[in-house]
Amino acid sequence: MEKVLDSALVWFRRDLRSEDHAALFHALKSARKVWCAFVFDTHILDPLPRVDRRVEFVRDSLAELDARLRIWQPEGGLIVRHGPAINELPRLAEQLHVQAVYANHDDDPDAIARDNRVRGTLADRGIALHTSKDHVVFERSEVLTASGKPYSVFTPYKNAWLKRLEPFYVSAYPMEKYADSLAPLPGGVTAGVPSLAEVGFETTNLHETRLGLGASGAQEMLADFLPRIDHYDEARNYPAVKGPSYLSTHLRFGTVSIRQLAREAAVRMQQGSSGAATWLSEFIWRDFYHQVLHHHPHVVSASFKPEYDSIKWEHGKQADALFAAWCDGRTGYPLVDAAMAQINQSGYMHNRLRMVVASFLVKDLGIDWRWGERYFALKLNDYDLAANNGGWQWAASTGCDAQPYFRIFNPVTQSEKFDATGKFIRRYLPQLAGMSDKAIHAPWMARPIELAEGKVVLGENYPLPIVMHDEARDKTLARYAVVKLGK
Repeated sequence: MEKVLDSALVWFRRDLRSEDHAALFHALKSARKVWCAFVFDTHILDPLPRVDRRVEFVRDSLAELDARLRIWQPEGGLIVRHGPAINELPRLAEQLHVQAVYANHDDDPDAIARDNRVRGTLADRGIALHTSKDHVVFERSEVLTASGKPYSVFTPYKNAWLKRLEPFYVSAYPMEKYADSLAPLPGGVTAGVPSLAEVGFETTNLHETRLGLGASGAQEMLADFLPRIDHYDEARNYPAVKGPSYLSTHLRFGTVSIRQLAREAAVRMQQGSSGAATWLSEFIWRDFYHQVLHHHPHVVSASFKPEYDSIKWEHGKQADALFAAWCDGRTGYPLVDAAMAQINQSGYMHNRLRMVVASFLVKDLGIDWRWGERYFALKLNDYDLAANNGGWQWAASTGCDAQPYFRIFNPVTQSEKFDATGKFIRRYLPQLAGMSDKAIHAPWMARPIELAEGKVVLGENYPLPIVMHDEARDKTLARYAVVKLGK
């Protein structure tokens, strides 16, 4: 097949791998000479704290990507720029004299605005911007109702998604077939990845989290998970058990292909694995939330269901104090506090615990879900706007196909059911390690002798509950009544 372009540039963003990569494939197939670039976008980086695990994860993953590209073209590699992407990318494209830039879709509203500006700047220079689907299996308007409308309920969306799924949609792009289009760097252009310090950030404890770095780390984690996949549907509920795949950060930054993961799950589901079917459902939820964001961008700052914006959340100094206690893991509810310690120490939180702490913040403390959403956005290694927003609105009952507002997680019964022996709590709250398996879930209800034996002094080395769940539940039902009554 004859190449239609002389040269092209691939712009990596949230797709930090060289295998099964849509934009890279289309560029290699279309152009005789292809170069690859990444921009440390200061519009994204500047608001972040100088210690951020995600930046370190990206930087280290880029180093591996650079090395992998050099396997195909030793005189090439990854060109890295540091500055506003809206300026740096067009400047580099013009310097390389390319005819087109290839990138993968990013449906975050800020990213769409950025891409529109870049597209316009490139067009002024006679350079095209081509973007492709890569981050989800089905995007935007690929799965619609019979009347051509986006789905607002998950189960019919899931059924339509599964009905549409064919091997074509999860097949890998054959990269090596066209890899010889990767070109040596022209004079005056250098490749290589700067150090973390060179982009203004400090090292973190990322390497202690056993997250695995780059595409190779993702494949190692996938290989570790597949022997466990058949039990995923049950094991995923217990935070002290090695149940999840732990691939969410890799999926977020594209160090693994969603097509590979969905293909692995679909094959095993067809062979009768209930665990694989549940794992595949998680990817469908992810696609669902991305199409919600695409069709309803107002969810970024408002409730999907507008009537829920009439709810009066707690405010003032008392609300600030409650929120600070939640953030710091000082609520007096051990499972909640242990979960917050997990995210604060590692940037990861078990999925069930995300639901528990979100419900606690919104329905026990009466705090606006947007506060929690922003905190997760700051802390989570796998932060993804669509999924984070969807999850928080689900927990707050304000979102698309959310849980009913009167469904309120009881943090004590959740703890007793999913961390029965207190193993997870003890790991993150060592001050409670001496408590009995029964008493550890609600220390304020323990007998004095149990507290003494556990060396726990309530109000000193572990806090008393900042609210009582039953009383908070009644307040929440009253708070949400304005929606029910239409006031």
